[in-house]
Amino acid sequence: MKEKTHLLKKHFTASDTVRDIIIGMSDGLTVPFAMAAGLSGAVSQTNIIVIAGCAEIAAGCISMGLGGYLAAQSDAEHYYSEQTKEYEEVKYIPQKEQEEVTDILKTYGLNQLQIEPIMEYFKKNKDKWVEFMMHNELNLNEPDKARGRNSGLTIALAYLFSGFIPLTPYIFIKVSSEALVVSALVTLAALMIFGYGKAKLMGNNPWQSAARTVLIGSVAAAVAYFIAKLIA
Repeated sequence: MKEKTHLLKKHFTASDTVRDIIIGMSDGLTVPFAMAAGLSGAVSQTNIIVIAGCAEIAAGCISMGLGGYLAAQSDAEHYYSEQTKEYEEVKYIPQKEQEEVTDILKTYGLNQLQIEPIMEYFKKNKDKWVEFMMHNELNLNEPDKARGRNSGLTIALAYLFSGFIPLTPYIFIKVSSEALVVSALVTLAALMIFGYGKAKLMGNNPWQSAARTVLIGSVAAAVAYFIAKLIA
């Protein structure tokens, strides 16, 4: 008799910090790589590429970090705005809110007799009532107050670190065509590792993700290089 095996689903439960690192590294590996490759098609000396690359990484850190901060702040403002509305509805139109609670709980298989004591509890605990509605009606969870700052810093630092991976060969190699070859090998390897690791965390096909990530980076760099060649 064959032994029964149980397949356990792996859910992506990574923290917001891991998500921010993925966002920062995704752009940090691709954009500076494409920019350096493009400049390699126009100039032979690497000092210009290094200067431009450092400027791009600085701008990218600020832009991406600020974007992460503003996105988190926007989410927080939306949450507290909706929370205020829920408190007003619980206060001024409680009957309608009770009907909404009943409808939600019935989807979990509870009957009216089971719902009544829950509803009585909510009437005495308005904060819990609002919390229940925020989570179950609006699918919103209370944001971390430090989320905006932490998100911005994490994305910026991830972009900074990954951005220097494609740029570093240009610092040590003085001929751009030679530096481009080393940069491409190093960056494509980094993109493959990044794509593979990201997919493993999220429970997706790692090799498919690695190939897709490498393809996107390669196409971006190749387009930038040939456009620069045509213009130069």
